[in-house]
Amino acid sequence: MIVDEAKSSLETHHASLENKLLEELNRPQPDQNLIANLKKQKLRIKDEMLGINA
Repeated sequence: MIVDEAKSSLETHHASLENKLLEELNRPQPDQNLIANLKKQKLRIKDEMLGINA
């Protein structure tokens, strides 16, 4: 199904952003702008996933 593929793609992208976020947070001097940007991207994707489920 197209919906399942879209949701799977979003989940994969969300997980990728989570990994990037964790990597940045574990750096000695994390870039706070990058962290904020990654969190915003994750929230947008989560909203899209919730919209698919509706």
